[in-house]
Amino acid sequence: MFNTSLQQGYVPSIFKSAFITPLLKKPDDSADVKSCGPISNLSVLSKVLERLVARQLLDYLNAHHLLPDCQSAYRSHHSTETAIMKVMSDILLALDSGDFAMLTLLDLSATFDTMDHYILLKRLNISYGISHSVLGWLTSYLSNRTQFVQLNGSCSKSSVVSCGVPQGSVLGPILFLLYTADLTRLVDAHNLQVHLYADNTQVIQRIQQVFRMPCLPVSTTYLCG
Repeated sequence: MFNTSLQQGYVPSIFKSAFITPLLKKPDDSADVKSCGPISNLSVLSKVLERLVARQLLDYLNAHHLLPDCQSAYRSHHSTETAIMKVMSDILLALDSGDFAMLTLLDLSATFDTMDHYILLKRLNISYGISHSVLGWLTSYLSNRTQFVQLNGSCSKSSVVSCGVPQGSVLGPILFLLYTADLTRLVDAHNLQVHLYADNTQVIQRIQQVFRMPCLPVSTTYLCG
């Protein structure tokens, strides 16, 4: 069944239906709907299929060095610690050189829910060389997805998902990395340093001191009484 799906570039509709369980992010904001994260519950078979695709996709990306070095999260050996060490190292190197360092923190909201499918598929084809049956399979994976909310035994009406990737899916985080990876090239083109961690972006600018104060000798005057 999985081989047929991969060969034909088609994902069965039953694999693309999810029920959403609202997960409260902040206990203090239980009255605010925006405080809940929409975690998608998918079938076990669909996740197994996604895991097979994810393994082959990551092998291809790593073999051709297509993933940016300054992107952490959702990757092995790219953790929170490596992200903090990289950002701190860039700042300290600037300060040790006698320069200023300006750090800009960018945080995207609802990133997994707002990814444009057309842009994502175009990036996969242009930036990563993914085409033919593989691109067709990913197109089928993203298109005609449906979801409904289930809470306390009650279910909402099913609705079509026109953008984004399911939170809680296997391929979702990987597709997000590929969706945002070109941001590093844009930042590099402006001679800035950047590091990405999940949906957070750290941009560092080194500012050289134009005027440096000379080091004056220190003299001490003793007062004798």
